[in-house]
Amino acid sequence: MNLLHRIEHWGDTHHPAWTDALRIMLGMILVLKGISFISDTTYLSQLVGGLHFGLFPVILVHYVAFAHLMGGFMIAMGCLTRLMILLQLPILIGAVFFVNITQGFSALNSELWLSLIVLALLLTFLVIGSGRFSMDEYMKQHAQ
Repeated sequence: MNLLHRIEHWGDTHHPAWTDALRIMLGMILVLKGISFISDTTYLSQLVGGLHFGLFPVILVHYVAFAHLMGGFMIAMGCLTRLMILLQLPILIGAVFFVNITQGFSALNSELWLSLIVLALLLTFLVIGSGRFSMDEYMKQHAQ
């Protein structure tokens, strides 16, 4: 068994039920963040590309909004959790190290703290998986 299979097996066997509630809250936070990005796309466009509109910043804005909305919903449901987390990781790493850290590492920078907490939770669920109360587990149990 290779390393990825051992990590997945360990995560599946060491998964208390309270972490499912934490996974659902994480998904809801990502969906709400996606909704806030959609409602204020000019702010997001300024974050990724300044005031000029090239093709790359527009694609990046749409990727962030779509990944947060769909990925957050799928993480909350526990469906393809690890894949959705892999799609979220570049966004959160960029948010922590390139966007929010420029405003300073202080207690008043709530966006930085939220990004750090969400990044830590994403890394945690990347290892432990979706849990017992998830679509992934339902599909495993009801596979024909």
